[in-house]
Amino acid sequence: MLNLLKLVEKKSIEKASTFAIPAFKAGDTLKVHTKVSEGKNERTQVFEGVCVARKNNSINSTFTVFKTSFGVGVERVFPLYSPNVSKIELVRHGKVRRAKLYYIEKLFGKKARIAEDLAGAAKAKAASKSETAKAE
Repeated sequence: MLNLLKLVEKKSIEKASTFAIPAFKAGDTLKVHTKVSEGKNERTQVFEGVCVARKNNSINSTFTVFKTSFGVGVERVFPLYSPNVSKIELVRHGKVRRAKLYYIEKLFGKKARIAEDLAGAAKAKAASKSETAKAE
């Protein structure tokens, strides 16, 4: 029964993922493109911020993005396999030592900065180059 449930979840993940999800973790800066419907019109809205948390739970996986907008902290939780999320862009890798960065919400200014992980960015770039070479 459990194997059947995992099989159904795996198929639903394959069906739900309409784009390639980048390998990101807490501390990375992301641009999340979401579909917003206003009446009959549908447009794409970009939410850029720091990934504060990520919950991996198969089809129920979510990630939390935090940004400061006009001096007010805005936190948004996105389902990873939602049809409303049209694209996730990885802007930069952050160098952090925690899995959940909720303390960032209380900081402001220079204290809230996260150092860039240059080694992690280089590894990701090399991995993406090797994947494209394999695809060709």
